Amino acid sequence: MTKKIKLDIISDIVCPWCIIGYNRLKVAIDELQLNDKIDIEWQPFELNPDMPAEGEPLREHVARKYGASRADSDSARENISKLGAEHNFIFNYSDETKMVNTLDAHILLDLAENLGKQTELKLRLFTAFFTEGKDISLRDVLLAESDAIGIDRAKAEQALADTSNSEKIRAIETQWHSMGVSSVPTVVFNRTSALTGAQSVEAYKQVLSQLLAEQN
Repeated sequence: MTKKIKLDIISDIVCPWCIIGYNRLKVAIDELQLNDKIDIEWQPFELNPDMPAEGEPLREHVARKYGASRADSDSARENISKLGAEHNFIFNYSDETKMVNTLDAHILLDLAENLGKQTELKLRLFTAFFTEGKDISLRDVLLAESDAIGIDRAKAEQALADTSNSEKIRAIETQWHSMGVSSVPTVVFNRTSALTGAQSVEAYKQVLSQLLAEQN
């Protein structure tokens, strides 16, 4: 049996480039017919680890963090929405859109990984946040979304209540930071090489093809 190619995808749910990049990566995997030869694990990264519970309006957030004007923000939203649509992902930005804390979401994604449902939950959360406008920092929202993909609610509640899980997530994030990961998405291939940013389908295909050739 051929050893699978391990992909660690380091990302945050509130990062639009992370879902754009994943959708391109998925096309590359599909076109190379590698679905049964790829092992994906999503790794935590918080773009805003100090984000308060109430979140921050997105326009205010990008103005404060990046110095973006309203025109810059509108242009970025239009571009992101267009790129998302290329692979049938809908971004529904509005003046009510908030940047939120994602620590609890990462805790549930860690639980989902152990249950074989991590990618399913990650994609559900991307849709909940960007398409449906849900506040994924709220535990009731997170529990409903995990329940929707078949994760036992009691297990999810227990994971969120266990304070050691937040420490575990922060330790994993620190580990990736120490390895040089400073932006997302970052896709690490077999823990030996990496691509940062939402790369093109062809860029992902090139790396995957090379890794497949080396394994064969």
